[in-house]
Amino acid sequence: MSRITTQDGACIYYKDWGVGQPVVFSHGWPLNADSWEGHMVYLASNGYRCIAHDRRGHGRSSQSWNYNDMDTYADDLAELMETLNLQDAVLIGFSAGGGEIARYIGRHGSKRVSKVALVSAVPPLMLKTPENPGGLPMETFDEIRQHSIDDRSQYYKDLASGPFYGANRPRSRVSEGTMASFWLQGMQAGHKNTLDCIKAFSETDFTEDLKKIDVPTLIVHGDDDQIVPIGASALHSSKLVKNATLKIYPGAPHGLTDTHKAQLSADLLAFIRA
Repeated sequence: MSRITTQDGACIYYKDWGVGQPVVFSHGWPLNADSWEGHMVYLASNGYRCIAHDRRGHGRSSQSWNYNDMDTYADDLAELMETLNLQDAVLIGFSAGGGEIARYIGRHGSKRVSKVALVSAVPPLMLKTPENPGGLPMETFDEIRQHSIDDRSQYYKDLASGPFYGANRPRSRVSEGTMASFWLQGMQAGHKNTLDCIKAFSETDFTEDLKKIDVPTLIVHGDDDQIVPIGASALHSSKLVKNATLKIYPGAPHGLTDTHKAQLSADLLAFIRA
């Protein structure tokens, strides 16, 4: 398997498919690189080099006790980009992965980046604060932590069969296989790592990072996202990012990477080629 070793000794697994301009994917919580495989096959089959890594603590990467925070996630991504000497890369981030990409550019700039896509992404800030009244209250994230501590296996099943894919909506068509894949990927991640990542994706303020994005950016979000409500995320981010294009999927849930896979793949390909 392909891995890099970071400066602090963590091993980061990645998959590298295809040949051409690099497209780098960052996954959501508590998933791993496998969550992007359908889009990777599609884009690699259309002439692109597709790379996706397991964030530290997730999937096949090291389960480090400390450093499960957005700064470190972004630095790990930077080490991957530098080790593979990626140039003119398109960065695509889903949910927490969108935060990782924003923080990457905030800390490391866009010299290796040509375009960015943020899909159901957490920026600019999920947590409700006096300055961010549209965010979610801390109690929401405390409940996620408590459910994870009490029985994270069952919680992941409940999340997949409920709000994540919109399976709690009458019109839902999400498959049992998709929900099972969510559970499997979540259980491959470290318990401590996923707990820490809740704080990372919910309490990190990406406002200044978004303002530093200086390449064409596609923002995709469903207007029925029950995990990262569109009002406090995509609608706000699209005003902070220069050269941003906002694409709203009517009725789409948070996990639209699976429920609207064909539509998203086609939109990503069109955006990359434009």
